[in-house]
Amino acid sequence: MGAFDMLRIANSSLGMHQTWLDALANNIANANTVTATNQDAFQEQMVVATALPEGGVEVSGIEAGDPNGIMEYAPDHPLADANGYVKTPAMDMSVQMTSLVQAQRGFQASVQVTKTAQDTYAAALQIGQR
Repeated sequence: MGAFDMLRIANSSLGMHQTWLDALANNIANANTVTATNQDAFQEQMVVATALPEGGVEVSGIEAGDPNGIMEYAPDHPLADANGYVKTPAMDMSVQMTSLVQAQRGFQASVQVTKTAQDTYAAALQIGQR
């Protein structure tokens, strides 16, 4: 492992966690999105990450959730069909919130690794100047 691999690996983790946080924020913001029954429901975004052989991680894709959503009876809603139904996203908010905590903790850990690596490299440079 090279001298700056720690920074490269931490940076790849920061990027993946930022993408995951963005996807989760979008999911949570659209948790109450209602669509007509003849349209696709909001589809949650699920980040797919792949470990790299040289260390680190990359976002290899973003998968979409179920377009069928959940049929809810809401006869007073302006988008309700003739039977009084609308579609809502097929997402579990407890899963979204748990994932949000995981993504935040991963991001914070990557930031700490980056800070520690920078401090270590700065200290090594100071040793060489004495």
